[in-house]
Formats: sequence, C-alpha cells, structure tokens
Amino acid sequence: MNVALPVREASIEERLRATRALTLALARPLSDAEATVQPMPDASPAKWHLAHTSWFYETFLLRDRLAGYRPFDERWAFLFNSYYEGEGARLARDRRGMLARPTLDEVRSYRAHVDEALERVMPRLDARGWEIVELGINHEQQHQELFLTDILATFAANPLEPAYGSAPMPPRASDLPLDWLAGSAGAVEIGAAGGGFAFDCERPRHTVWLQPHAIASRAVTNAEWQAFIDDGGYRTPTLWLSDGWDWVRRERVTAPLYWLDDGDSFTLAGRRALDPHAPVAHVSYFEADAFARWAGVRLPTEAEWEVLARSADAAGGNQLDEAGAVMPMPGGALFGDVWCWTGSAFLAHPGFRPEEGSIGEYNGKFMSGQMVLKGASCATPRGHSRVTYRNFFPPSARWQFTGVRLARDS
Repeated sequence: MNVALPVREASIEERLRATRALTLALARPLSDAEATVQPMPDASPAKWHLAHTSWFYETFLLRDRLAGYRPFDERWAFLFNSYYEGEGARLARDRRGMLARPTLDEVRSYRAHVDEALERVMPRLDARGWEIVELGINHEQQHQELFLTDILATFAANPLEPAYGSAPMPPRASDLPLDWLAGSAGAVEIGAAGGGFAFDCERPRHTVWLQPHAIASRAVTNAEWQAFIDDGGYRTPTLWLSDGWDWVRRERVTAPLYWLDDGDSFTLAGRRALDPHAPVAHVSYFEADAFARWAGVRLPTEAEWEVLARSADAAGGNQLDEAGAVMPMPGGALFGDVWCWTGSAFLAHPGFRPEEGSIGEYNGKFMSGQMVLKGASCATPRGHSRVTYRNFFPPSARWQFTGVRLARDS
C-alpha cells in the first residue's frame, strides 16, 4: 500500500498522522531480520528508527503533557535514546544492531501505543506543545530518509543483492547541457526569518557578503564522474585535501559508493545499470572537493547556494512521495535527487542560540567537523526541505544520497 506524504496545506494533525503512517509503510517490505541488521556504526537498524521516532514524542511531549501517560516499556528509553545526554544513559550507537529483542512487531505495538496517546493529547495542547509536534514531524521525516539510506547500506552488504522494492526504469535521456547561473553579489541575507517552521540552526537571519560567482545549472553526472576516474582522479594526490587523500588510501576508495565493477550500481531496486545522465550519488565531501579541483572550479558556499535557490521550488524535483524504492534521475532541479555538498563548514549562524533543555541538543552540539549540504534528495520527504535548510555530515560520509553541484568565481 502506498502512503502519500503530507502537504504543507494540510493541518498539522493531518501531517502528523500521514508522517507516522509513512514510516510504517516504509517498513512494510522488511522481515524482522532485515529490520534488525546494522551494516555499519553510522547506519541504524530499521526498527530502531521506528522506535526512536516514537521515543521522541514519548519523551518530549507525552511525558509532560498527557496526565497519567505511562511509557510502553520504561526500559526502552535506554534502547532508543539517540544522543540526548540530558535524558540519561543509552545504548551505544554501534550496538543498535544487537537488539534482537524487541521484535519488529513489538516495535509496531509501541508505535500504536504512542499514536493512540498522541490522539488523546492533541486536543489539550498549548502553543508550545504544537511546536514540539511540528519538531517531531520534521524529526521523523529526517529519519524516513535515514531509514531508506540505511536499508540501502544493509542490502548492499548482502552478497545476494536483494532489492528493497521496485522502481521504474528512468526514461531515455540525453546529456543535459551544463550552463552557469550568475549568482547574486554584494550584501545578502541568509537564514530563516521569523514565522514558519525552521530548525534552530537555520536561525537567525543575518547578512553576509558574496563575491561575484556562478553556479552550475545541474549536478555532476555519472558520466562526468567516470571521466574523473579515467583521468586518474583517485590516484592524483594533488587534487585532494590531506585528510581526503589519507581517507582514499586507507579505505582504498576508487569510485562512488555502490558503484560495481561491471558498469552497474546497487540501488534500493537492486542491481541496475548505471545511468550516465543521472546525478552522481554517494560521494563524500572529500571526493566532491577533489572533483571540483580536477574540473578547475570549486564547490559553492552555503550562502551562494541558498541565495540562488530562492528562485527554485523547494518541493519540486525528484523527492520522496510515497513508500518504495527511490533513486536519482536525470534533471536539473536545485531540489531533489541528491543533497549537494557545499564548501561551508556547519557552524552557528551569528547570534545562534539552541533551545533550552534536552531538546536543545538537536543541532548545536554537532557544529564541529561537519560540512553543510543543501537541497534535497530522492529520499527526502517532499515538503520537508526549504531554502534555509542545513543538512550536515562529516566529510567522509557518503552512504546518503550526496552529490555535487559546482561553482566558479566570476
């Protein structure tokens, strides 16, 4: 059964119900074993995502705002707290794959318990309570994308090459020409203004100065990345940052993640022929930066990308609309297909203040050793991203749908 994503015009109650339903739908194809596997420390088991997104509501909403609420199982807070130090001890992240119990069905029962409590608490919520609901929706949408990328990593590690789902073959496409879009120069404002939902790290709005520049009209394609490989891109140390070159040698990286030796790639739909016209995906910041050097240009800054994207539809492009396999497709939309690495570190906007209490641990504590990505991917729930959205990962990460859009000085 397909579950459509909520749209911005829907009420917050409708969006909450639709978001909770989509997470269950994403898990429907999985066996208990498939939902338990953790292929690497960065990825979490599918049933952990299902439980953690319920723990979030239980901890930050129901515990304080629903009189008489009783946790489904008090022991589970230790299992499904992610990184909130203020909420006490928790299972180590790299041990999540050891949770043979609770079973997937027990986790589904946990979600039903929390959903029933959410229905009871909604008529009683004050303004702050609804803010937490909105945060919870956006938090769960982030985990829906992580759910898909983590399942991709899980199935890619299986020599049988199982498919999570089916996906139509993309239409035949020709190479989309690369043009350069002139960016704004001078003093510009970036960051989220007042009104509407935004994560705390997107605020406050502030002024930055941009030099004349241009940004590519589309993302780098698989065919262009193959040219980088053929020209010795992974064998040329002068193209790489020092940490990146150490990473290439240590990990023996020779191509994007999930590229196979015979011209195929592994996708959520299983083995598929690599589409030369589709955006390259599953590349790290180190690889993105090296490619840009090889191409004689650079990566855009966060501010450059954000200002250009104001003319784009943040809900457009190839994004997640319903449960099922997804993959990048040819096209030039600024949003969708792949998150694009920028050359900007994930740091606080001037005047940033995290929220008080444990819920304030959401973003600010990660402002070290991370790089900003902009846009959205084919696995991003449609309507989740926006121009000011700041995705972030460490520079070696590439199991997400991460790609490259180039920039140059004018």
